[in-house]
Amino acid sequence: MHEKGQLLPHPQTTVSNSRPRPPWTSLLQIAAVCFLLKIAVFDTFIVPRLKDDGLEILAKCPQVEPLFPKGNQALSEMDDFIASPKFLNETVSRMAGAIQIPSESYDDLGPVGEDRRWDTMFDFAAYLEKTFPLIHTTLTLEKVNTHGLLYTWQGSNKNLKPTVLMAHQDVVPVAESTIGQWTHPPYSGFFDGRFIWGRGSSDCKNNLIGIMEAVELLIDAGYQPARTLVLSFGFDEETSGTQGAGTLSKALISRYGKDGAALIVDEGAGTSTVWGTTFALPAVGEKGYMDAEIIIRMPGGHSSIPPAHNGIGVMSELISAIEANPYEPRLYSDNPFLHLLECGAAHGPEFPRKLKKLLPSHNSHTCSKKDKLALEAAKAGDAIKYLFTTSVAPDVISGGVKANALPERVRVIVDHRVNVGESPLDVQAKLIKLAQQVASKYNLTVHPFNDEPETPSSITLRTHSILEPAPVTPTSVENVTPYGVLSGTTRAVYGEKLLVSPGIMTGNTDTRYYWDLTKHIFRYGPGWDPESEGLEGIHTVNEKLSVSAHIKGVQWYSLFIRNTDQADFV
Repeated sequence: MHEKGQLLPHPQTTVSNSRPRPPWTSLLQIAAVCFLLKIAVFDTFIVPRLKDDGLEILAKCPQVEPLFPKGNQALSEMDDFIASPKFLNETVSRMAGAIQIPSESYDDLGPVGEDRRWDTMFDFAAYLEKTFPLIHTTLTLEKVNTHGLLYTWQGSNKNLKPTVLMAHQDVVPVAESTIGQWTHPPYSGFFDGRFIWGRGSSDCKNNLIGIMEAVELLIDAGYQPARTLVLSFGFDEETSGTQGAGTLSKALISRYGKDGAALIVDEGAGTSTVWGTTFALPAVGEKGYMDAEIIIRMPGGHSSIPPAHNGIGVMSELISAIEANPYEPRLYSDNPFLHLLECGAAHGPEFPRKLKKLLPSHNSHTCSKKDKLALEAAKAGDAIKYLFTTSVAPDVISGGVKANALPERVRVIVDHRVNVGESPLDVQAKLIKLAQQVASKYNLTVHPFNDEPETPSSITLRTHSILEPAPVTPTSVENVTPYGVLSGTTRAVYGEKLLVSPGIMTGNTDTRYYWDLTKHIFRYGPGWDPESEGLEGIHTVNEKLSVSAHIKGVQWYSLFIRNTDQADFV
């Protein structure tokens, strides 16, 4: 009671004063009362609301604490060895040896066993067997469709679904005309003290060798997993993966059943600094894909007596109409980039105010209205815009056979990467509408994505390589989840300053064939060097890999295997 009395005002004796008070004193009293009421209202209603909004924003991008697996002395010594100069020298040698095998895959490759260009994969498999002897005496190796490598490290607990780690053995070819542009020869595996140079160094022999190194070291340390570990390495990812991952996935689904794996980690997005914060961005979704083939048949004849418009001119008009009607940016609720925006709003000190203002009221389902949030976010440039916009690109065109003969058949292929929340059927409907507009102008018949054969005076539409947008991986961290384990492992390797947010791929990986194996698919490159620009030279000259980033990747795979092994999800 005494302490409370010190906090309350002491009672005052009222003294009568016969002098009238000036009017302005009453006004001051009223103003003071209003001011106090305003403060009371602000403290009672506004401040809590602001605090709630801040907590609500943070709640949309929760961060998992760094996750370190339980270990023993041998595993601790292994962790120390990965960070040692001796391991650096050894991993440089292993990576260089892998790069020196030109395991190129080509769009026109024939079936395995018939086209001799596949034979380079025999050399790569032999190199892995020589370089990682413990894996080849401990794990079971199956060769699927000759060159698909399927390693299984059987766990002691058969009730736990397996972890699947993926990579691909093949690389994109090096054009002969570009070899002279390389700082170091493309298949040299040259190490300059910081980078290893060569085709495949960052797409994605680094992931494959990093996985193998982590497993080899775990075996050497006496580790025995409780959860089965599967390594699935395709050999034609750069040419759509049909003969590699397409057959490997069938083998795994046949063995473990639908949703039979706990999770998959394949190549994919890495780490980026944006809005003043650095985020690891494991891709939990991929855009869809559709190549549209358009064929225009029109009468030929001698070019000295040309019609007002021939097939090339009409095709040009149709292409111009396609390019003049691009898809608008739209952020559907399940697009992972929307979650990245929420993470930026929660943790990015440089996050744009306008985006932050638009986020709470965003509604992607109002199809008749423009998506203001997506339109604003798209101003950051095409690399950002196409994370939530269907892209359109005419890539291949042909027509005519002679300079003095009118073309009778003109063909174009238009590549589409379909936005999450949309479908290739939407793309088809739009192309049909545009084709019909051009066809009516020139009295042509439209064959709209059916099996009808080409006819004279017609526009035929066909599809190639059609793929729906990938199912989006769950990213809840409320309990122990695959996404939570991946996040916790990442922050264990790089520290709490690195944040983790869901990401998305504009391209497609071998995971397209594994949708039935698990709902938890992550496309993530865990190696990161903050002093490097990331994965440099992919699919072009001077591809190279930061050795520091590669070693971090090996650390990540080692921790991740143990963390998933000890996680209590089935």
